[in-house]
Amino acid sequence: MSADSGSPWTVNSAQGKLVDWRELWNAREIAAFLALRDLRIRYKQAILGAAWVVLQPLVTVAAFTLVFDHLAGVDTRGVPYVAFALAGLLSWSYVSRCIARGSEVLVGDSALVTKVYFPRLAAPLATLLPPLVDLVVGLVALAVVCVVLDVVPTAGLLLLPVWLLLLALTALGPTCFLSAVNVRFRDAGQMVPTALQVLLFLSPVAYSAASLEGAARYAYALNPVVGVIEFGRFVLVGGPWPGTVIAVSTAVSVLLAVLGIRYFLRASRAFADVI
Repeated sequence: MSADSGSPWTVNSAQGKLVDWRELWNAREIAAFLALRDLRIRYKQAILGAAWVVLQPLVTVAAFTLVFDHLAGVDTRGVPYVAFALAGLLSWSYVSRCIARGSEVLVGDSALVTKVYFPRLAAPLATLLPPLVDLVVGLVALAVVCVVLDVVPTAGLLLLPVWLLLLALTALGPTCFLSAVNVRFRDAGQMVPTALQVLLFLSPVAYSAASLEGAARYAYALNPVVGVIEFGRFVLVGGPWPGTVIAVSTAVSVLLAVLGIRYFLRASRAFADVI
């Protein structure tokens, strides 16, 4: 609409809706393009290729085994520590990679944001897809570890799709929020790696939250990563059922997703002006 037509400018958005799912579905090709591009960049000219996806968590698990198993004697409730730590690390790695890449996605695609119209929410949503490839490779490595350590799958493995959905839900809110904040305040992108490093040790990746009881257990579960890690161990290696922890953490994840998407949609109107 031209400025001299006498009609007011309008915002092209679905009224009364948090998310226009039809518009997002129509933009699926853009989301797929962004996801595939991230995968190509990640593996282009990588000498080790997919092997690095396996080596990185195994090296981390080796360090965890030395510190938390041999020195601290972490209670794994009967699960061999290597399988226990690797299962927790897979959940953490997916969420942290989504958040790290999502916080930079709009700034890194500034030309696309300013020159091409598409629902901006498709950009952070696309960052949830590439880490799934790393996750699949990690699950294969975990399966090999379980065979070697004689860890027998339980009926909890049937809940694998639920765990995957919960992983995406846990990453969704922080990813949307930080991607929008980083457009206006570039310091946010610089703080994300440090914040994730701190959150790693505040989450039950190398240890279990099962020893906590009462109010402390519920307070710890306010960290949304806690529930998905403990649930992942139950699904993948037959760890203890997380109980009410999963309910508390999931509720926090849903709340963060709603707030993160709302903030993103409100802030997206000014992206082209400030990016």
